[in-house]
Amino acid sequence: MRILQVVALVSGTNAYGGPTTVALNQCRALADAGHDVILAATGSDLGAPLPTERDGVRTQLFRPVQALPGAGFAGLTSPAMLSWLRRVAPTADVVHVHTARDLLTLPAAWLAERAGTRTVLQTHGMIDPSENPLAGPLDALLTRRVLRDAHRVCYLTPQEEQDLTEVARGPVNLMELHNGMPVSSRPRVPREDDECRVLFLARLQERKRPLAFVAAARSLAERFPRATFTLVGPDEGQGDAVRAAIAAAGLGERLTWAGPVDSAGAARWMAESDVYVLPSVHEPYPMSVLEAMSAGLPVVVTDTCGLAPTVARTGSGAVVDDTQPSLEDALAQLIADPEQRRRAGRAAADTIAREYGMRAVVEKLLGAYRD
Repeated sequence: MRILQVVALVSGTNAYGGPTTVALNQCRALADAGHDVILAATGSDLGAPLPTERDGVRTQLFRPVQALPGAGFAGLTSPAMLSWLRRVAPTADVVHVHTARDLLTLPAAWLAERAGTRTVLQTHGMIDPSENPLAGPLDALLTRRVLRDAHRVCYLTPQEEQDLTEVARGPVNLMELHNGMPVSSRPRVPREDDECRVLFLARLQERKRPLAFVAAARSLAERFPRATFTLVGPDEGQGDAVRAAIAAAGLGERLTWAGPVDSAGAARWMAESDVYVLPSVHEPYPMSVLEAMSAGLPVVVTDTCGLAPTVARTGSGAVVDDTQPSLEDALAQLIADPEQRRRAGRAAADTIAREYGMRAVVEKLLGAYRD
């Protein structure tokens, strides 16, 4: 099959996060299965000229344009990319758009549907009922139309299914699709000493709660003098506050923010850490948690995370509420007990191999593309 996937942004710092990771994983697995696959996106922090390959995936990248200053990714577009899609979409067997409420992926989906090409949307929890004043006009103009006209709309959780139905205000051909994750090929080497490296790897935005991670590090540092705490990820509004909190903690190299990294850098941080923490709330399906589990890391997530039931059921780490004491208690238990970390890490890696492998995702996608 000739498969064209679309995502808003491919960045050298993985600034767009989970949707880009999902798109790259799917494209790579579909190509490995023998299909002709290309990923179209805007590209940033990748040098010049923009590359034609990213992490083993053939790409067609375009310079982004910020059409709505201050709107973040929602205001991102690319006239050149949309013009290219208008020409290329009719030649594809299927167009799979990783869709958000924005000025790029919604028009891309509309162009594919108007071309008569089978169009599959995957919304990653990014389209839900909103009181943002810009959401109403955009939904009336594009969102509802592309949802209702899509061949399939993939959702992650029952909440997302409900949200999409509410936004569409009409029949939508919905299909549940879990995010898959390649199983890490790096063997995990148990640490022989009592050092414990605790990692937060995510965008520094309010919902991710990086300040809760910093506060936990400050609280636990004296009790666990061999523990280190590192934040890795781009600034999305919380950077100044994180810098100030780190400085106030006075822990020196034991508490640091390493800044943004690309996918290879993220994999290295996962491989060199002992515990992964994502204290964010109402996170539908965080790819960083799946990546950490694939790397054999025990994970700490909140009970509003879409992966919390899996983590609890499989013993792959700890599930906490959104209070600071709950987060710190769970972290203290893992830092204090290397054997518990090893058990949870093995369970996490086994869970990815058993339940979240890419083979099942590819089979389900191909079924949706063909039926």
